[in-house]
Amino acid sequence: MSNHLSDRITNMSTSATLAMAAKARELRNSGKDIIGLSLGEPDFNIPDFIKNAAKQAIDDNYSSYSPVDGYADLKQAIANKFKRDNSLTYNLNQIVVSTGAKQSLANVAMCMLNKGDEVILPAPYWVSYGDIVKLAEGTPVEVPTTIDTDFKMTPAQLEAAITPNTKMMWFSSPCNPSGSVYNKEELEGLAAVLKKHPNIYVVSDEIYEHINFRDGHVSIAGIDGMYDRTITVNGVSKAFAMTGWRIGYIGAPESIAKACTKFQGQNTSGANAIAQRATIAALEAPVSKIQFMIDEFHKRRDLVLELLGEIEGFNLNVPEGAFYVFPDISSFFGKTIKGTMINSASDFSMYLLENANVATVTGEAFGNANCIRISYAASEKELREAISRIKAVL
Repeated sequence: MSNHLSDRITNMSTSATLAMAAKARELRNSGKDIIGLSLGEPDFNIPDFIKNAAKQAIDDNYSSYSPVDGYADLKQAIANKFKRDNSLTYNLNQIVVSTGAKQSLANVAMCMLNKGDEVILPAPYWVSYGDIVKLAEGTPVEVPTTIDTDFKMTPAQLEAAITPNTKMMWFSSPCNPSGSVYNKEELEGLAAVLKKHPNIYVVSDEIYEHINFRDGHVSIAGIDGMYDRTITVNGVSKAFAMTGWRIGYIGAPESIAKACTKFQGQNTSGANAIAQRATIAALEAPVSKIQFMIDEFHKRRDLVLELLGEIEGFNLNVPEGAFYVFPDISSFFGKTIKGTMINSASDFSMYLLENANVATVTGEAFGNANCIRISYAASEKELREAISRIKAVL
């Protein structure tokens, strides 16, 4: 019975963000005053107009199985949102609603990757990309970036990473964990490379689209020549503070959307009915309805950069979206702090947890061994206290 688990689960990494959150909860339950800056979860309540739509759906008896790919009127709302916010035109057969954007990504990987297919991941990348690719028997290919290039992959780096086995490129903008945002010119540069390799598809993770401090969001599917080879992934977890409602979706070439529907039909079937009805209200509302959250995140970003900038050894870029900072803390490597030797970002993150009672996440989980991720999806009071603690123990 010693080998009763499959190789795929044995070889899979545990999500570092969820593992740190669990460790923080464990310490909190033992009586320690832990400030959690590890999870990417807005601390706002869901806007009332979305709650009211969910309550109405309950009263309207939306309690049966939902269509595998989502309710038609939700898919229409998604199509309208793509047109309004991204200037992208998708028909309903190109849209699939899933139980969170994470499932959307997993569906795409399982439907498109064969054993040995390579997927280019500009690093740092979201913690689950690599294992989702490996679960589908693909091979992640990391392309390292640094704080000096604002953690963005250049066209030359992309070209150098492409091999005959390259099937896809996955990236997020705004980026989790770095907060970096690709502008139109940068996306056009990447697209120029990809156009020379017509068999490579792109997964564009745009879950942080609205938490964007630049002058608007740009979707790579809108770049000339990229629409038919891009799968745009989005959802309502971040911008609408609906993390627990688990609704994500894709806009994709119809053959890929149909494949994802087929796979989902044998996997989970349709997403939660009540959450889908609430999502219609969320997506049909103007972005101005959630502007208060975006403005608050912007304010917190500036505060966190100011406070962390006072700590010697933190090298910071200026993230232009999402709600993370990703400081390079490699200057601490090889040093002993109050009896603890720091040899890695994991050591540093654990030191902060055990000595400052502040939970962060090692950058190693995101493909960058020199950084840690700090989420500022927390109150100003918590952020001030957390960074004060970090400064004190360093």
